[in-house]
Amino acid sequence: MKTMPRFFLSMSVFLGGWLFSSSISDQSKIRFPYKAAGLNERQAAAHLLSRFTYGATPGQIDAVVKQGLTKWFHDQLEAKIPDDTLTSKLKSYDSIELTNEEVLMIYPKQPQVLRMAVKDGFINKDSVGTNSEQNKAALETYMQQNNIRPQKELYRQFINQKILRAAHTNNQLQEVMTSFWFNHFNVSLTKNDCAQFIPAYERDVVRPNSLGKFEELLLATAKSPAMLYYLDNFSSAAGNNKFASKKKTNQQKADDKTAPQNDPLIDSLINMLQKVKKEKGLNENYAREVMELHTLGVDGGYTQEDVTQAARILTGWTVYPIQPYTRDTLRQRAQKLDRQGFVREGDFLFAANRHDSGTKTVLGKQYGPDQGYSEGMQLLQDLAHHANTAKFISQKIAVRFVNDNPPKSLVDKMAKTFLSENGDIKAVLTAMVSAPEFWAASALREKTKSPLELAVGAVRSLNATITEPYQLYNWISKMGEKMYSYQAPTGFPDKGQYWISTGALLNRMNFGLALSANRISGVRVNLPALNQFHEPESSQAALITYSKLIMPERDISKTVERLEPMLNDPELSEKVDKASNKMKPENAGDVMSSERTKKPVSNSKANRKESGTMLAQVVGVIIGSPEYQRR
Repeated sequence: MKTMPRFFLSMSVFLGGWLFSSSISDQSKIRFPYKAAGLNERQAAAHLLSRFTYGATPGQIDAVVKQGLTKWFHDQLEAKIPDDTLTSKLKSYDSIELTNEEVLMIYPKQPQVLRMAVKDGFINKDSVGTNSEQNKAALETYMQQNNIRPQKELYRQFINQKILRAAHTNNQLQEVMTSFWFNHFNVSLTKNDCAQFIPAYERDVVRPNSLGKFEELLLATAKSPAMLYYLDNFSSAAGNNKFASKKKTNQQKADDKTAPQNDPLIDSLINMLQKVKKEKGLNENYAREVMELHTLGVDGGYTQEDVTQAARILTGWTVYPIQPYTRDTLRQRAQKLDRQGFVREGDFLFAANRHDSGTKTVLGKQYGPDQGYSEGMQLLQDLAHHANTAKFISQKIAVRFVNDNPPKSLVDKMAKTFLSENGDIKAVLTAMVSAPEFWAASALREKTKSPLELAVGAVRSLNATITEPYQLYNWISKMGEKMYSYQAPTGFPDKGQYWISTGALLNRMNFGLALSANRISGVRVNLPALNQFHEPESSQAALITYSKLIMPERDISKTVERLEPMLNDPELSEKVDKASNKMKPENAGDVMSSERTKKPVSNSKANRKESGTMLAQVVGVIIGSPEYQRR
């Protein structure tokens, strides 16, 4: 068996007085005890940027020190910094602001498109599946004429906007927390039922609530079509309600007298929902995950019976019929639905005819009978404010921002704040960053970057220009994080051991080499500009200079010692080319291929090219180094 080079072995070894005020709006009362931990102001700024952004940009540490650490953190909590540059970059993505209804119209699923084309006479029903090439051409023509687009275009725009937001937004903490909460309340593009609703889920549910109250975030996720479909609660139903009774109550008779008569659409809606109820019955998936993963935690003190009872409470929580022609008509008849106990909020519908109207008990508390929609609201509010939820959420936040095994003393402080401040996420973050444990040596650079954090952090630290963000997505996927596609409701693990393996380390090194050599299509760096166009005298000098630029406020001595032997590797240039070729054919036509057709250059140009190659190799190995994997 071949042995790993010393460099990769070393990477494997590597990876093996304060005051807190709940008045977040009063920035002057926030204190950071970094001096007690032996840090100076610049080191403290670097630590803040490593935790609450996707990586410091050139000169950002100086800017934070000048602004003031507490002022910078306060502004990040408020998330109201103008984002003109980002807004301009997102203008070309015309689908990222579509409503769920518009998405279904413009990006219908392929089987639905086929049915529409057959109905409209573009494809002969009898030929479906027999003449695929001809049907494919006809289908493409049909889609073009009716402004119907393939779903992959929607997802591509969605992924592109996420990478651009992470790389360019001035409200970095909000975007970091958006990723954190999306992962916590995970839904996946791999599940076809919910995939179309995920762009709006992140935009309208997760991001706006990422720094608000936990209760509001929990309720918003519970009512989202993405979550309702992902964990199957849209189909959960019971039969013990007034709609299942053949004998009408006096109230129902009174409603019938005042309700609009001959309303087949309302009857059709109820009949449709009743049919789903009879076919599907009670589904416990969401009830289980909302307690185990979203609130109380796996050791949160609930039983299987609590899960079943919670599922009964949440029967009838489903998706409002999203087809526009149905919505327009239903909107005119909303009064009748209201009288019958139906509740509609945006794309969410509480279907009273599918709700279990009996008495339920969860964690010792009784819900019902006959309380309808309010039962589910009360259950989720109770879970959001439970002491075990405070501990579980505080633990997850501390793991994300401190280290993989945060001290209990810190988690307890955060949980206490969670409860006293009614789940205020800003208050919990402030309690964490105001605690000595956040600044301790055990927290400094003790988190391993995920592939997304590595890729976006690298382009930020190199001040890269991004014109094709999807190419970064391809690399992020290759490094092990296929964004929005983690199938399990747990979301991606947030501990370093999940991300690091021999293959992952090689992919990270390949990414660093390809990025620094401008071999990733649509992503360009100007390495000399980072050093004010001062050319280092040697690769060793470049290693020291760029290590300081890319990893500011760190002791780089061990990194330099570890990386110097790599720069003397006679096969390093070949490895750069191999790294650059990893993502073909997406990169076809990029700098690498065009360089092969260029005419011979003068000696001065050749010298500059040689110098540029040396610099690219130096920066590439820095990005792939063990130290750069830490944040």
